Amino acid sequence: MITRSNLAEQLREYQIRSKHDWASVSFFSSTSPNITTSRVDVVVFVIWELIILAFLVFSVVSLYFKHIRLAFILVCITVLLLLCMKITKQVRLARKKKRRMLLPLSM
Repeated sequence: MITRSNLAEQLREYQIRSKHDWASVSFFSSTSPNITTSRVDVVVFVIWELIILAFLVFSVVSLYFKHIRLAFILVCITVLLLLCMKITKQVRLARKKKRRMLLPLSM
């Protein structure tokens, strides 16, 4: 028989299982403590970070070979990617907050 206490216990267990603490994984994408991030979010942001790091390394290498224009272009692309990553993260968090607010209070 399903009782209220059984449902509350199942919900508590589900919340414990579904909670992930991934904030330490990603340097650029620090998360707010009240919203948990999924593995997909972490993978996406780690890929973003690797791309940004690659552009920074390529810009330093181009400076070493005295290609100042190319280094400047690569740094500009890196800054644009960083801004896109931040905006994407804010949009995802806003969607999650909105989805969470649509759940009925009885759940």
